[in-house]
Amino acid sequence: MITWGISANSHDAALAVFCDEKLVFASHSERFSGKKNDPDLCDQLVNYARLTYGEPGRVVWYEKPWAKTLRQLSAGQGWNHRSNNIKKYLAKYNIHVPITAKWHHHSHAAAGYYTSPFEEAAVVVIDAIGEFETLTIWRAQGDKLKQVYSQSYPNSLGLWYSSMTQRCYLKPNEEEYILMGMAAYGDPNRLTRDLLDDFVSLPNDDYSQPFRIKQNLHRGCQNWRPDLIVNDTFDIAAATQQVYEMAFDRVLQQAAKLTGSYNLVLMGGCALNCLANPIAYKYFKNTWIMPNPGDAGSAIGAVLADRPQWRIEPQYFTPFLGYNIEPTASVKEIAEYLLANKICGVAQGPAEFGPRALGNRSLLADPRGPDVKDRVNDIKRRQQFRPFAPVILEEVADQYFDLCGHSSDHRYMQFISRCRHPELFPAIIHRDGTSRVQTVPKDGSRIRQLLEEWYELSGCPLLLNTSLNIKGQPMVNDHKDALAFEHHYSVKVFT
Repeated sequence: MITWGISANSHDAALAVFCDEKLVFASHSERFSGKKNDPDLCDQLVNYARLTYGEPGRVVWYEKPWAKTLRQLSAGQGWNHRSNNIKKYLAKYNIHVPITAKWHHHSHAAAGYYTSPFEEAAVVVIDAIGEFETLTIWRAQGDKLKQVYSQSYPNSLGLWYSSMTQRCYLKPNEEEYILMGMAAYGDPNRLTRDLLDDFVSLPNDDYSQPFRIKQNLHRGCQNWRPDLIVNDTFDIAAATQQVYEMAFDRVLQQAAKLTGSYNLVLMGGCALNCLANPIAYKYFKNTWIMPNPGDAGSAIGAVLADRPQWRIEPQYFTPFLGYNIEPTASVKEIAEYLLANKICGVAQGPAEFGPRALGNRSLLADPRGPDVKDRVNDIKRRQQFRPFAPVILEEVADQYFDLCGHSSDHRYMQFISRCRHPELFPAIIHRDGTSRVQTVPKDGSRIRQLLEEWYELSGCPLLLNTSLNIKGQPMVNDHKDALAFEHHYSVKVFT
């Protein structure tokens, strides 16, 4: 039977396809519609899934619509029962099958644990908001997930972080990663005390509640400290990141205490905070973050929450689940072009399911040139302070970076690491001397083959890797997108 997992009608919609118990496809709606962070399903995605894999026999929805409606009512957002009627919502896309709905945080937890390499673990989910929950801790054992702690709206660390994103003149629920990049340029101590006084309480004597948010920030905090102007935003960003890390540290302490596990699964939109994530290794020996830990990943998680026996063993898990472009250019051709021209795009194989390009829809560059970072930022229409990530052969990664945990933990750009030789690779070093490293094992993948060919030609085991898109647009999805990118931005794109 064909089962569809769906996360939609909120932000960053996604659809996952299971054939019997096997996950065969997953994609963000934005990749097919062309609308960044598209909150809705689109006909192109639905039709592609239907024509490629067949009609669904059932749908598993990623949250409980009735509970979401009650929370919206209690939050003063009105009675949204009609807009939350999922049966009618799916009917717009000609989907008329039985629907099962799972709890929002259960979908997050299942997406993480049932794709992890662990047989037991602590599972921590932190996001802006589910139906009511904003933080949950779970004890996982075998096929079982048991919730052992929760905090609820409006006590939300994720909602506060998004509000501060807005205060920094950025787009909440989309540009939090830009705030993280800004943090390295600010003074973290100048405004930390003010943020703690006004927004975030960290109880000194009782870790039963790791933190408390003092205000309901559902409508943001744009009026906070009107005396601070645009030139102060780097300090706001630095203080926001520091306070987040202080609260995050306490959450991890609580999780370790409640579960007694040395394995951590971290999920929810806040799991994308790669600056904070290394704190996990203070309390846990092993950490797993699914490559798509936000709401889009719950398209997979909803199905796994409903069918935990379908858990995906590590040897079968892959983030390359999207639209497939059969390669025509060889890795040797790409490596030789990079050596001569420094920058090119690659759109080959199944697209990544997640917010980060991992080699199949990537803009790649030689990390050694002094002007490469500026050139790539110009191509992508990004702010010049924004950092880029290195992709490196896994077996030599610890020779170039001080990695937290194990080198295999860094396969999906989820942790920052300090570079041992920053002078050699100026294009992938951020202001604070760190890089968001992606390691690639000996898995025979196209990006692995390309790195091996590049290493042989150049003597350099790493490349700059960023997503094949420009600011404000989704990543390249199909051949048409790749050709359009090449035409509009004068960058060679290999398919």
